[in-house]
Amino acid sequence: MAVQAYLWHYMVAGLAFVLLGAIGHVCRAVFNVLPDRLSDRPVMDLLISDGYDLNDHLFGTEYDDAGYYRLDSWINLRNAMVFSALGGWAVMLFAPGASGLVAAAINEGAAWLWQLFLYRLGEVGILSP
Repeated sequence: MAVQAYLWHYMVAGLAFVLLGAIGHVCRAVFNVLPDRLSDRPVMDLLISDGYDLNDHLFGTEYDDAGYYRLDSWINLRNAMVFSALGGWAVMLFAPGASGLVAAAINEGAAWLWQLFLYRLGEVGILSP
């Protein structure tokens, strides 16, 4: 059965994509073993570094003095969240069936949370079964 994705599904999915972008930002900053930038020259970094690419140069990604991706940079956090949200929405719009799968997952998650809420109310004694 195909599920229709409505505007509110896209908004909830957008919030989830933004959260995933923030998690990706933290993971890139914390778990990066090698520095992204190896020199003070961006052209040289584009050629020899695996983590530093043209997108980082164009969108102003900030690095510390040792060449590591900065965790405390608002620009880095913004870039990660915006790219994650735009990428997620693009997949939902252009991949066949993706928006229906995301909408079904959101509907199932909302139903599960509602059942959990009712169960907890029953456990406390506010709502009798």
